[in-house]
Amino acid sequence: MVQFNNVPVVGRNGYIEADTAFHNDISPVKVDLVFGTFRLEDTSQYLLPVVKRAENMVVNDTSSHDYLSPAGIEGFTKSASRLLLGDIDPLWQEGKIFGVQSIGGAGALKIGAEFLSRHMNCTTVYYPDPSYEIHGTIFAFSGFQNTFEYRYLNRETKAIDFDGLCDDISNASVDSVVLLHACGHNPTGFDLTKEQWRIVAEIMKERKLIPFFDIAYQGMASGDIEEDAWPIRYFHSEGFEFLCAQSFSKTFTMYNERVGNLMVVLKSGFNSDSLKIHFERIVRCLYSNPPNHGAKTVFQILSNPELYEEWSCSFKAMVVRIIEVRKAFRKALEDEGAPGKWNHITDQKGMFILLLLTDCQVEYLRYFHHIYMVKGGRINVTGLNFTNISYVAKAINDTLRKNI
Repeated sequence: MVQFNNVPVVGRNGYIEADTAFHNDISPVKVDLVFGTFRLEDTSQYLLPVVKRAENMVVNDTSSHDYLSPAGIEGFTKSASRLLLGDIDPLWQEGKIFGVQSIGGAGALKIGAEFLSRHMNCTTVYYPDPSYEIHGTIFAFSGFQNTFEYRYLNRETKAIDFDGLCDDISNASVDSVVLLHACGHNPTGFDLTKEQWRIVAEIMKERKLIPFFDIAYQGMASGDIEEDAWPIRYFHSEGFEFLCAQSFSKTFTMYNERVGNLMVVLKSGFNSDSLKIHFERIVRCLYSNPPNHGAKTVFQILSNPELYEEWSCSFKAMVVRIIEVRKAFRKALEDEGAPGKWNHITDQKGMFILLLLTDCQVEYLRYFHHIYMVKGGRINVTGLNFTNISYVAKAINDTLRKNI
């Protein structure tokens, strides 16, 4: 008889394990740099005031809790897609663009991976080294037989290995899926230049590769919504068919509402109704239909000019804090005389700093300095503040000098 206890034992992933260890630590000086939630100077999580306003509107307008369709709220998916591509009304009407509401960005990735595997017969995916930790797992669990990493970060120079990236995707087999971080690359914080994006698009077109964008930080890299969507708009202008997974957790400070959208971009809309049915069946088998509250709240903000303007202003203030903390942290490390160069901290963009520490160094920081981060030394920028930056810099200096 098969027993559940016979299932192989596995450990928790790095994020959960580090977070649990932090909460169990009773040290008064402990520092949490693990999860990517936006923190204020006093370490509290920030909830955008405009989100609270929009939530109240949604609650007041709620007259029932009826099921949504598997594809979700069309107003939301259209507004979300418009955020990426601008004026899409004619294309939406023609069926060349449509969206599928998802449970966060991870849900959008899963739905897209299932569709590519089941209905496009895709078997191979390439994703960056390093990347969001579950990228490879999502595609493997969705039936992809081959999951490969393409070179992205040169750990010696602490810069993008663009030659390696181009070489790897140039050798990808036809119809391979290539996962692309549109902006605020997680975990490196290094984004391709526009010229590099053009080269990548040219290679992918020549090799007949399928782009699958992942964008969780639109606006949090450059501070500009449209600028951060440029790679996606460029691929669209070049005539690609592609998928794009959107997350609204970071940009709306709505982490536990799991608001996401999978945007589908087609050359022709003649078969879009049939394609939508495939996506709806995938959703139906995964979780039946999506939740209402979070998506309605985001839709309320995106569709109301006054709320949208307030969101934009608040959002820019968040980006300013991220930039200021980056500068202060780099200066603190340099003032401490920490070994190595630290310009990559201000060269990187978005929510994270990748310190490129060894596993031993990460463990040393945890056990001797009560500073918590995940493998590789990826830290949440806003876990730092002007109270703890000096302490963290001193601890890193000590760690590097004792664990080289």
